Amino acid sequence: MTTTTKPRQRPAAVVLTAGAEARIAKLMGDAPEGAIGVKLSTPRRGCSGLAYSVDYVTEEARFDEKIETPGGVFYIDGASVLYLVGSTMDWKEDDFTAGFVFDNPNAKGSCGCGESFTV
Repeated sequence: MTTTTKPRQRPAAVVLTAGAEARIAKLMGDAPEGAIGVKLSTPRRGCSGLAYSVDYVTEEARFDEKIETPGGVFYIDGASVLYLVGSTMDWKEDDFTAGFVFDNPNAKGSCGCGESFTV
């Protein structure tokens, strides 16, 4: 007897809230020509060492994680996935600020202004 099993789909490294998905849709609606999605990365900068950066992307990179959202494609930089596994990304907006907010269980600390984090 032969049984075939479908590969189990692994969960996304980052969970996007409805607010984050709506913001991605807005960004993609306003995207420059040639943009295929937006990409989250964690470049080295700031007081604590790593920062969150969301930018337009014009081509897929081999090791990037790809998340399909209703409003567009969201990529996570392959080199940043280890720092982000289990995180939740939200979009918050109030009278004074607007931006993506991250709940990252891997972050061991952050700077006072919240611009960077350490793992």
